Amino acid sequence: MLDLGLPGIDGLSLLRSWRASGMPAPVLILTARGTWHEKVEGIDSGADDYVAKPFRMEEVLARIRALIRRASGFAASDFHCGSLKLDARAARVTVDGAPVKLTSHEYRLLHYLIHNRGRVISRGELTDHLYAHDSDRDSNTVEVFVARLRRKIGAPYIETMRGLGYRLREPSPDTASGSS
Repeated sequence: MLDLGLPGIDGLSLLRSWRASGMPAPVLILTARGTWHEKVEGIDSGADDYVAKPFRMEEVLARIRALIRRASGFAASDFHCGSLKLDARAARVTVDGAPVKLTSHEYRLLHYLIHNRGRVISRGELTDHLYAHDSDRDSNTVEVFVARLRRKIGAPYIETMRGLGYRLREPSPDTASGSS
């Protein structure tokens, strides 16, 4: 992570010198400079991603995970969980090869869950992922989207962790037959 407002040197100058010396490590700029032309200049100077303050820590962590995946050669656009497949490039979801039609919110929820497969994700984190910071949110919208998603992909994929949140998992063979 690189802040552009460093004491004694401009962050972009430092980034350019890193890239000129051949440093291949991914760089995430984290700064208060948030105009579109500053973002373009940062990325054109060699940054892999750019986040302007104020930011949500969950977003920064997700972007760091994405940079690590890409740097490790895991920038896949296809995600699998049992017979559930999400093709991020085509924004297409299938279960057992059959297409599943999702709303944009359902798709974003599933994308986040499959990206964090096996990890318990709180309702608050899902709400933050689904909505802009200033949008008006109902208290049970995540539950509504989870219920809709379960009906469309099969209930056994999304496990409710009481008091903690939700986890996407591959259904066991005995529960997979009950999915629809």
